[in-house]
Amino acid sequence: MADGAALLVDEVLPRQPMRQWVLSVPFALRYLFATDPAVMGLVLGIVTRAIASQLIKAAGYHHETAQTGAVTLIDGARPCAPPVPGNLRLSKSAIVPICHVLFLDGVTVTTGKRLSFRRVPPPTVAALEKRVHVISKRVGRALERQGLLVRDVENSFLTLASPEVSGFDDLLGHSITYRIALAPHQGRKAFTLQTVPAVAAADDNSAVAKAAGFSLHAGVACEAHEREKLERLCRTITRAAVSTERWSLTAQGNIRYRLKTPYRDGTTDIVFEPLDKIAGSDFEPP
Repeated sequence: MADGAALLVDEVLPRQPMRQWVLSVPFALRYLFATDPAVMGLVLGIVTRAIASQLIKAAGYHHETAQTGAVTLIDGARPCAPPVPGNLRLSKSAIVPICHVLFLDGVTVTTGKRLSFRRVPPPTVAALEKRVHVISKRVGRALERQGLLVRDVENSFLTLASPEVSGFDDLLGHSITYRIALAPHQGRKAFTLQTVPAVAAADDNSAVAKAAGFSLHAGVACEAHEREKLERLCRTITRAAVSTERWSLTAQGNIRYRLKTPYRDGTTDIVFEPLDKIAGSDFEPP
């Protein structure tokens, strides 16, 4: 985590304003991405091009005269944006519920032999909603062209080949549906402890937009001089899925994980039987 963040800040990311864009994908696509990395790469290309186009247009330029840049990190262990650290969603890292994209918060303009940076304002609610709709439509069309998605008047469904199912495929399926994969509690949700009062969810969030199961968040940015803040952000998105320091054993011999941030319903801890934890059990946050 520390090495990756230091590399990004010292060697990769320029001294310009940066903004984090976070995309989560529909549950129906996660198994597809886990089993076919080429499709995952295709979708990530669509996402980055869609965001880049918005930035260039917002700056008042076109692709021939302006460019932007980004670094994408793939995360398979956190919830929909905005991400909550330490939430213990133990899906396999190959399942791509979230991709974090650090974009320049503007564009680089070419004027003759000179390059100059043009800042763009933060995306509005309308801009986020438009962009997530564009992403969902483009991804749908791309999957149709690949023969992986079939849509009729009322429904859309994936058309996946049916090879012999392996044990790992079964684990992936349980992980995506938030069920314990093995052991005596196979098929059940994990046991949670609610030790603080529930908190009502906010009615609106101007930093996130949703469409067709996709969720796009762009509420975190760093100014050009905020290199320490940028490194902290890079550490957040390059960190491991869970913290080993928050595991403990209960008096009954079960495994307890303390969440870094309580859920809205007051959940602070998750309790597993040892075999459940080894199996990579998963659960859906409230």
